[in-house]
Amino acid sequence: MYCDQNFRSKKSLQEAVKRGEAVGVFQPGSFGSGPVRDGEHSVEEPHLPQPHRWYAQVRLIGGRIVSVK
Repeated sequence: MYCDQNFRSKKSLQEAVKRGEAVGVFQPGSFGSGPVRDGEHSVEEPHLPQPHRWYAQVRLIGGRIVSVK
């Protein structure tokens, strides 16, 4: 699962969420991206084709990230 924005570091994601920015997520797949349920999820960044450099556990409410661990 990826963030809507292509964050280069976990810290930049945490700061965006702390500022109250609406950061959503998507799950790419061969059949398209379906709805993502609220709860705990993992995200990996940066987006492909770059190698993933960091991962984070996030909490979603209403399809938006509300906290980052």
